[in-house]
Amino acid sequence: MAASRGAVVLKTVKKIIVQFCPFESNVRATRDFLALVGSEKARATNMNCEVIAEVKHDRSEPMIDITFMDGERLVMKGAKLTSQEMLSALQTRCIAKDPQSKASGKK
Repeated sequence: MAASRGAVVLKTVKKIIVQFCPFESNVRATRDFLALVGSEKARATNMNCEVIAEVKHDRSEPMIDITFMDGERLVMKGAKLTSQEMLSALQTRCIAKDPQSKASGKK
C-alpha cells in the first residue's frame, strides 16, 4: 500500500520536526526528506499532522523528530542517512501502527 516509492502516508503521525543548518555539507538528505513529507500529496494523507522545519545557524547535526499519534517518537540523525533510508524507517513504523492496514488483513 504505502510502501510504493514516493508515496508518503502520514495517517499515524502527529508531528514531524526537521532541524538542520543549511550551511553544513551533510544536510541534503534531510532537506529532501522535508520536501517529501511536506509535499501537498503527503500532507493530504493527514491534515492534522504538523510538519515543522527548524532552520538553525549553529552548525548542528541535521535531525528529524517524529511523534506518532500514540505518543511514540522516532528520532533520526540525518547526517549519515539517505532520504530513502529515513523515508523507509518512517513508512515501516506508519504501516505497523495503521489500524486500517491491520483490519484489511483480517477481511
